[in-house]
Amino acid sequence: METKEDDKPSGSAAGLAGRLGAALDRRGFNTRALRVRAGVAAAAVTAVAVGLAIGGWALLRDDMTNAYGPQSVCEGMVSSRALNDALGSGKVSAEPYAGSVSRGTAACTVTVAGGMFGDDRHVTVSLGQSKDVFHLPIASGARTFAASANGGAVGAVRGAEAWALLPEGCPNGLWAQVAAYDGEQPDALKLARFAVSTADLIADRRGCGRTPLPAPHELAPAAAERELDGDAVCGLPGITVQRMPGKRYREAVTAGSDPLWTCEITPEGEHEDTSSLVIAIEPRLRQDAAGQDTSPAFGRARWVGSIPRDEIVVTCHGRPTYFRIGTIRQLGHLFPTSDEAWKQFLTAGGNAIGCEPIL
Repeated sequence: METKEDDKPSGSAAGLAGRLGAALDRRGFNTRALRVRAGVAAAAVTAVAVGLAIGGWALLRDDMTNAYGPQSVCEGMVSSRALNDALGSGKVSAEPYAGSVSRGTAACTVTVAGGMFGDDRHVTVSLGQSKDVFHLPIASGARTFAASANGGAVGAVRGAEAWALLPEGCPNGLWAQVAAYDGEQPDALKLARFAVSTADLIADRRGCGRTPLPAPHELAPAAAERELDGDAVCGLPGITVQRMPGKRYREAVTAGSDPLWTCEITPEGEHEDTSSLVIAIEPRLRQDAAGQDTSPAFGRARWVGSIPRDEIVVTCHGRPTYFRIGTIRQLGHLFPTSDEAWKQFLTAGGNAIGCEPIL
């Protein structure tokens, strides 16, 4: 079969032009004017397609990054960069709210957009205050970070929540808290750093704090649970308890004492409250215990506040240190009296943190 001349393959420009001309002839574009119109239409379609692609990418980039978003939200107390580091990339925005985060009268909810193919992530930022050690937001299983290992940054992180104390020079007992939700659980250290960044910005807004806090780089392990050692309760030689037949206890003890040491004691197989022993060696953890709010306890230790008497302050190396026994009535099976429990705790706990003799 004979092959038409204009269908023959050719690598030359003339051959390509010939084939294009033949294709236009077959579709009815057989005059110069019609072919010009076809070229203009094709160029317009291409321009629209390119414009849509560029516009779509710009919208997608705007939603998937914070390139065109605010550098901070919540009255300047949340850094968008620190938030993206903690929760991942995405445009940052905050919901309107009444009150002031920096004064503790409001919480601010921030959203990190998930883009076209992901889910939005949210975090709530607030300012809390601890009037005593009991009101610290220390949840079971939390990992703390200490001033001595992190250049002054103090706080804790557990799951999707973290908190950090405001820097020195701010009133004691103030902490920034961040709680993430609607997304994968954040990296613990990154969330701790976001909490510290927020604490710094709140301090700046309040006009307090001597120097900005550095980002923490080390988290203590979570408390390890084990069977209670009756000869050295909570790992403290000097605290011994009475053994009750058929009654067993578990204890969960933190690895270090800075910023605070905790031990939770729980009866096995029973629905009883957990008791806790706490030593807080970081003064910023709670409001200052004024002299008129204390009364003599044991030795040179003093009760803090009134009823219930569950917290004691002692000066250790010139710094106030707080001892607390939570729900001491639950320890009635272990110690002859509550006074005996306190005396053993103050003696053994004081020795463990290197405090001068208390009793």
